[in-house]
Amino acid sequence: MKNEVEKALEVVKAGGIILYPTDTIWGIGCDATNEEAVQKVMALKGRSASKSLIVLVDNDTKLASYVREIPDVAYDLIEYAENPLTIVYSNAKNLAKSVINEDGSVGIRVVKHNFCQQLIQRFRLPIVSTSANISGEPAPKNFSEVSQEIIDGVDYVVNLEQEVSEEKTPSTIMKLSPDGLFTFIRR
Repeated sequence: MKNEVEKALEVVKAGGIILYPTDTIWGIGCDATNEEAVQKVMALKGRSASKSLIVLVDNDTKLASYVREIPDVAYDLIEYAENPLTIVYSNAKNLAKSVINEDGSVGIRVVKHNFCQQLIQRFRLPIVSTSANISGEPAPKNFSEVSQEIIDGVDYVVNLEQEVSEEKTPSTIMKLSPDGLFTFIRR
């Protein structure tokens, strides 16, 4: 694990993109504060610039670095969520412009996956996490479903959990307004 964290860290620090396991499905990731790296991810996926990307942080204390106003209920939602939960917050800051939605919001998940947590802790910045598929194609439920085009298009493929055949699902996505009201985008 430590060796894989080190290899992925080198790539992300250099502005590269990685293919890696998460607490949900396999993701394509990069430095969420590096616009050039984010553009590489968008190009690989063939994703429209109008679609924002999910960002991962290693703990909820990091939220204040990337969101201007965090409703108190967000901390309860994160703590008590039974499944991985991405929360879309208003008024994002300190992130690459391409990860921020046109309305100024950003989707952030406090990741509970050992590899991801270690990578983000060592990197000291958030990373992008977008499904490891070409835009419009089904998201891979495990590594064996990731297309060769994606594998060939990243700078590094993390050598962990590739043999796991368990089918994983994307996170729940909830939009949380500054007044604490929320709506589900994806369950």
